[in-house]
Amino acid sequence: MCPGKTQSDHGYCDAHSHLASGWNRPGRGTAEQRGYGWAWRKLANAVLKRDRYLCQCENCQGRRLPATEVDHVIPKHLGGTDDPGNLAAINEACHKEKTQREAKAARS
Repeated sequence: MCPGKTQSDHGYCDAHSHLASGWNRPGRGTAEQRGYGWAWRKLANAVLKRDRYLCQCENCQGRRLPATEVDHVIPKHLGGTDDPGNLAAINEACHKEKTQREAKAARS
């Protein structure tokens, strides 16, 4: 953890301000403004139920982890949609890992 201090809205010190992108980007809008309002929550609940609340990610390799989140198989920034066929139940830790991989690939 960095001991640096900041007054910036994004919360990163000057040495780490380059990390203020993606999820933490200022002006990104609320979840509802990004399309994750009541309609998304209803759809996400249907996907979780369809997938029996079990993680569907490729990295689980047969393990049956509990899923509490819903992921876009093809990310929206790569043309993925909110179609149920592009959505899958995913474990919170798996979702964070997948998102980090996708963010790293997008920066490359």
